[in-house]
Amino acid sequence: MTASTDILFRPLQIGSMQLANRIVMAPMTRTFAPNGIPGPENAAYYRRRAEGGVGLILSEGTVVDRPASRNHPGIPFFHGEAALEGWRGVIETVHAAGGRMGPQLWHTGSTVGPSGWEPDAPVESPSGLLAPDKPRGQAMSEEAIADTVAAFAKAAADARRLGFDTVEIHGAHGYLVDEFFWPGTNQRTDRWNGPTIRERSRFAAEVVRAIREAVGPGYPIILRLSQWKQQDYAARLAATPAEMGDWLVPLVEAGVDILHCSQRRFWTAEFPEIDGETGLNFAGWAKKLTGATTISVGSVGLTGDFMAAFGGESSGTMGLEGLVERMERDEFDLIAVGRALISDPQWVEKVRAGDIGELKGFDAAHLRELA
Repeated sequence: MTASTDILFRPLQIGSMQLANRIVMAPMTRTFAPNGIPGPENAAYYRRRAEGGVGLILSEGTVVDRPASRNHPGIPFFHGEAALEGWRGVIETVHAAGGRMGPQLWHTGSTVGPSGWEPDAPVESPSGLLAPDKPRGQAMSEEAIADTVAAFAKAAADARRLGFDTVEIHGAHGYLVDEFFWPGTNQRTDRWNGPTIRERSRFAAEVVRAIREAVGPGYPIILRLSQWKQQDYAARLAATPAEMGDWLVPLVEAGVDILHCSQRRFWTAEFPEIDGETGLNFAGWAKKLTGATTISVGSVGLTGDFMAAFGGESSGTMGLEGLVERMERDEFDLIAVGRALISDPQWVEKVRAGDIGELKGFDAAHLRELA
């Protein structure tokens, strides 16, 4: 017998944002924004997920106003009149369908996109490194850092002005904010580095503080984080709960309301040496250490790892019993669903109605269209 999924459909109030349920559409790069401008097709894509019952939609990564902030020509901007008008159309469409949404604000740093495309300007990162001993682009000056912090704050202010319900900062997966966290890519000798994760978190904390000032109190700020990097799946920023607290607590104190804790599989214990193989995951430990609202994510309802999707692999379905069990013990507050929602916009409504047998797996062919 399939476990009841009622726990997933509790409402939640976070600052000024009221959510009808605990299911989040994970931010997923789609690269269907010609010239960086989202259009009616993008709005319709998000509208279908709002109509399907998603509690909170997070947009694909959309880049802030820096010369080389994206690594693919189809990534949308979150700056400039044309792009912002496109995003206005997106949020108005989502709201008309009863949904809630926030843009994910992004800077890709020194990472290389899958197409091999190069921006017109030199790529920038903390130390001009893609990974340890792999130079790429240039190290950011103090002026570049200040301008980047301001660009994030301006994008967040524009998101609120356009009517978005929240914003998410992309601080995970080896992109710019994460490159400051990671000693493998942050080898600066100034105040933006240091021997501890707390010191390497200064850039992220400055971004958060600037955004908080720009959007005011009560407006929810989400920060997405990960231990792993696309440059190194085995990388770990915090090897112990104490180190994780040093990393996350200052970010919450700076103004983060929600920590979006990215894992490749949500059921993986973060510190199994402490509480066993079925112990708290990343989001569980983040909630325990900071008291913040947390989002978990990673292969929800699917058999395969999401990184395999980039190699063209599809995934079958799997049960939700493990998710329900963790939600019932209040390990984390929200769960993000990614690939399943690409192939099945009605996934949430099917779960709510108990039609688990009708859920679709992920078809990698769907990455080639915006449906």
